[in-house]
Amino acid sequence: MNRIKILHYSNMFTNDQRQKERTGKYGSPRLQYLQELVAQFQNASDEETKEKVVASLGNFAYDPYNYTFFRQLNILELFLDCLTESNERLVEFAVGGICNACADPTNAAVVIQCDGIPLVIQCLSSPVRNTVNYAIGSLYYLCSAKAEDEILKPEVADAMKRFAAADASFSNLARAFLDRYVSQ
Repeated sequence: MNRIKILHYSNMFTNDQRQKERTGKYGSPRLQYLQELVAQFQNASDEETKEKVVASLGNFAYDPYNYTFFRQLNILELFLDCLTESNERLVEFAVGGICNACADPTNAAVVIQCDGIPLVIQCLSSPVRNTVNYAIGSLYYLCSAKAEDEILKPEVADAMKRFAAADASFSNLARAFLDRYVSQ
């Protein structure tokens, strides 16, 4: 009989003890590793390397263990800078990182303070489906008392209504946004 392994939420995220176990005796501490990724991005001359680094940083953005490091290393600002690029993959990975990180109110505040909301809103018109999904999710988390005037503009609400009427990949997330912020 096959057994299903149940993943406990406590094992999903990193803590100091788990980090020590995972990196081993000779592994790089997380802060150092993230710092190396940032330096690799800054020194990269080709787009493919930048894409890989931003994708990797975006994957680290889901874990609250990394949030302090992200703010210390200005990784959220790096993501925001990438949203101004013409490279659609770079934009996709960057807004994905923002979406992963901004569920945390402190990270959301950084994005808001750095004037990131217009950049995220701009991603709603991307031809890349993932970029649009990540933008919708990001706006869901960013919409707070400090940012609702900037986010709940008629053009954003209209876009969310169009997404809610669209296929399933957009509709559930857009409906959640509308139910929480617009339908009140």
